[in-house]
Order: sequence, then structure tokens, then C-alpha cells
Amino acid sequence: MTLRIGVIGLGYWGPNLSRVLQGQTDCEVTAICDRSPQRLAHCARQFPRALATTQDAEVLRREVIDAVVIATPTRTHYSLARKALEQEIHTFVEKPLATSSEECEHLIELAEERGLTLFVGHVFLYSAPVAKLKDLVATGDLGDLYYISSTRLNLGPVRHDVNALWDLAPHDISIMLELMGDSPVSVSCAGLAYLNEQVHDVCSLALHFTNKRMGIVHVSWLDPHKKRVMTVVGSRKMAVYDDIEPLEKIKVYDHGIETPAYSDSYGEFQFSYRYGDTYSPRLNEVEPLKAECRSFIDCVLQAARPRTDGRNGLEVVRVIEAANLSLLNGNGRVELPHTASPRVNARASCVAI
Repeated sequence: MTLRIGVIGLGYWGPNLSRVLQGQTDCEVTAICDRSPQRLAHCARQFPRALATTQDAEVLRREVIDAVVIATPTRTHYSLARKALEQEIHTFVEKPLATSSEECEHLIELAEERGLTLFVGHVFLYSAPVAKLKDLVATGDLGDLYYISSTRLNLGPVRHDVNALWDLAPHDISIMLELMGDSPVSVSCAGLAYLNEQVHDVCSLALHFTNKRMGIVHVSWLDPHKKRVMTVVGSRKMAVYDDIEPLEKIKVYDHGIETPAYSDSYGEFQFSYRYGDTYSPRLNEVEPLKAECRSFIDCVLQAARPRTDGRNGLEVVRVIEAANLSLLNGNGRVELPHTASPRVNARASCVAI
């Protein structure tokens, strides 16, 4: 069976998704859609057999497509995904899934009622570096997990419909939830709006987990340097993931600080510092976007549940929603209902429903 896929949104990410999907042997891009006639005309030359339209209603028809990819501005995700699911169309939504947990829950209900695939574009969960970090945590190589910190900075692109928290933080939050194997119990966030007083350009987010674990996320689209770095600190070792690094994306440091088991006085109490080897583990590199699209196709054709399904998308949106509430209300902690969700094994593309 050849899966017929439509792509709505041909701005920044849609053309990349279209390219990768068209390259799959069991998939064909049969419809493309964008409100900009110029962008539409440009992409139509690459997909001469596909229906090209500025109207999403012309794409969201079962006689045209079996599945749709939605790569539009965040505020439109819910309405487009809802229309697609109501038309019995399998749906891939770029991150974040929606702008509220209530919207996410409705989409999940629609997909489950109709037996459809609802897939969220948390592309980094399909990358080799994140899979390796998951292995390091799962095998206990890093010891007990203490905290994870991440920095995602760049000069633009500046969004007008969402702040930097909604635009940039979903990537790092999705990775942290995967590595922690849990959702946070509370969230706090601080930030500043420089270019537009209604839209925060810089945000710093703290996620508080059980067992004294913590996640720290710093995002900005006003920084002169592009930076994508995540540090995972454990009781035995530490790992640094630099997504900009072309070759050695992960480095593991056998460094640590040890507390003496016993001392008679404060003067005898001394921490010991360990400086061991540093190494870069081998990664089985595959283009993450290709792996993500392949997973979506397989899950549709095999009626399987994606790793990044609607509930995975809901977890991330709940965190951002709480962080945004903190951001707008004095930066205090916002409690989250702590319901430990089962995490899908990082090695599996999808699991049977």
C-alpha cells in the first residue's frame, strides 16, 4: 500500500518534511497547501503530481489523502488537526501539539475514538544522540540522575504568534521527560519581552521532579550565537550533548564529587574531586527527520502507537502551559498533577495498539 500524504504549511519546516516523505517508497505526497501563493508555487514545481492549493479544506478529504502533516503556526494546530481527525485522516502535528492541555485531550479522544494515528513532531526523540543519552541513563552508567540543563539560543527567527517558551522549549522539554522517565511535579519560569511587550523573547524554565531531580531550560531568539547544548549530570558521570558539534555530539565525563562517609570535625570534612577519562561514544547516525517520518508511516500502516503520540504531546504542553502561567504571574512555582506516564522504550519506533 502506498500512503497518500498531504502537507499543510510550507514555510520553515514543511518543505523539509515534504522532501523526506516523498523519498519513502511506500509514501507519496499527493497534496500541498500554504496560504502564500509564492511559497505554494515554489513547492509545486517539486511536486508536479500533487494537488497544490491555498485552502486546507481542499486537502482534508479522504479521496485526496490518507494522512496529513500539519506544519503551520502553533495557534492553528488544534483546529486543523481536529478537522483532519473528524475526516478520518491520520494526523502528524508539528510541535507543540496545541496551545492548551484541554485542546490536546480533545485531539487524543478524537484519534482514539476513530482508531487513528495522532503523531507529534518531537523530532529529537528520533535522533541518535538522544537515544544514546537514554541508554546511558537506563543502564546506570551515569549513576543516579541529579539534573539536566539545556541551552537553546539563536538570533531569530522571531515569532509573533507565540513566545520563545512555546517556540523553542518543546524540544528540550520532550528530551528531559524522555530521560527522566517521568513528568515534573512543579514548574517555574521567568523571562523578559524586549521586541514586543506581549511576547517574551528570553525565558528560563525550571522543572522539579521527584527524588530531588531537576531540569533547567534556557531559551532565547536574541542571542548572537547559535547554541544547542544539553548537560546530564549523574552521581557517577556526566554527559554533554552539543547538537551543533558536527562529529562528537556527545561527550561523557568520568568526573564527580564525593562526600566523605564520616568525619569527626568540620576541619576533617573534605569533598574529594574525581577527574577521570572523557570519551565520545559512537553514534549510529540517521537523519532524525527521516527516522521520524519513517515512524509515522510505519505506525499508520501497522496500526501502532507512536513513541511521540498524542499523550506524549500532552505531557509537553502541560509543562509549557504551567510554565507560561508562571511567566505571566510573578514567576512562582505552578504545581502539576503528578501522574507517572509509562514511557515508550527509546529503541522502539512504535508499539502495537
